[in-house]
Amino acid sequence: MTAPFRFPRFFVTSPSPCPYLPGRQERKVFTELNGPNATELNDALGRIGFRRSQSVAYRPSCAGCSACVSVRVVTGAFEPNATQRRLLRRHDDIEIIACRPWATDEQFALLRRYLAARHPGGGMAGMDESDYADMVEQSPVKSSIVEYREPSAHGRRGRLVGACLTDQQGDGLSMIYSFFDADHERRAGLGNFIIMDHILRARAMGLPYVYLGYWVKGSDRMSYKTRYRPIEVLGPTGWSLLDDAELPGAATRPLQA
Repeated sequence: MTAPFRFPRFFVTSPSPCPYLPGRQERKVFTELNGPNATELNDALGRIGFRRSQSVAYRPSCAGCSACVSVRVVTGAFEPNATQRRLLRRHDDIEIIACRPWATDEQFALLRRYLAARHPGGGMAGMDESDYADMVEQSPVKSSIVEYREPSAHGRRGRLVGACLTDQQGDGLSMIYSFFDADHERRAGLGNFIIMDHILRARAMGLPYVYLGYWVKGSDRMSYKTRYRPIEVLGPTGWSLLDDAELPGAATRPLQA
């Protein structure tokens, strides 16, 4: 006889400045992921908008603000547009390897360069090797580090140019955190390429979704997540396809043929 499933205990963080919308406060609700039911709990919470960080699942719970919206790409219906097809061709020589979740010095060095280029004042700027190892290795669910490398040559593996910590959930892949060489002269668009690779990877695995975390309405930093169509958003009544009318500036944009 198995032990009964214990309903998780939830906690709420104290308010702190929002990193995406100036002048607002953020607050999160979270619970621990541990024990024999961690995978099932993470899957269930992922379907209602939670994200994983190490052994914690969290989601925004901000007073008076609902700008953060969970989004997931529908992999079976995804068709890259012309720009995305060019990007796939540009990087079709990259070698992609799904590795066990183990932190390496090479990954951490790439992360430091990425943070310096893209998020110099962000909350992760002070992360050290130990913090990075905890982020990657403290996973109670099925996780991997997907590495993106330049082509191997002369028997030596190519230079690491991108990586993504990825969870495999029951209904999709969840991109926990990705980083890449943002200053690579020949590898423009690496971040977008990594997302598209996950979409195609999930489709090949028979998984219907790729979870991209939160799209923050009104934040230019998060607008890229709506480029991958069809994409679903989580609202009060469940998941539904994102309508272009919900995008900022929709009323002033010309209609596309």
